[in-house]
Amino acid sequence: MAEQEPVPELDPRYSDQGAQPTGWSEARARLAEAELYWLSTVRPDGRPHVTPLIAVWVDGALHFCTGRGERKAANLAGNPHCVLTTGCNNLAGGLDVVVEGEAVRLTEAASLGAVAEAYEREYGSDWHFEVRDGCFVSGGDEILVFRVAPVTAFGFGKGAYSQTRWRFDRD
Repeated sequence: MAEQEPVPELDPRYSDQGAQPTGWSEARARLAEAELYWLSTVRPDGRPHVTPLIAVWVDGALHFCTGRGERKAANLAGNPHCVLTTGCNNLAGGLDVVVEGEAVRLTEAASLGAVAEAYEREYGSDWHFEVRDGCFVSGGDEILVFRVAPVTAFGFGKGAYSQTRWRFDRD
């Protein structure tokens, strides 16, 4: 699947004078290299739910997994809109990236296999998953896998402050 290259839009209200927009390739690299992400979902009563998790960048989207009985799985069943965030806790430098999109459950075996390989490559053999019946299986537990393709993403440059927005045309 060819990855879409969105045009970066710098928001001067939140950027230092003379700041340049961050290119999508830099943000995409940050997403692919990150070890930890924060997933924000919405509970059935409208309250937010945020949790740290690991994820992988495969075929132009972030992928994460969760147990069927976990809060994030229940939230996504009712409302697939979510936000994944990664970055660093330094104010003096770095790039934080926020991805807004819809979590779509991945069930196709070949796609699940590619994501399982990416997990093991990124996080090591402790994160080895078997693919069976439209999900990951580990230790006998069925694990749901979700794909979040960016609809809108933001990059927050620090040190020299900048705020870049990327919009993706999703048909």
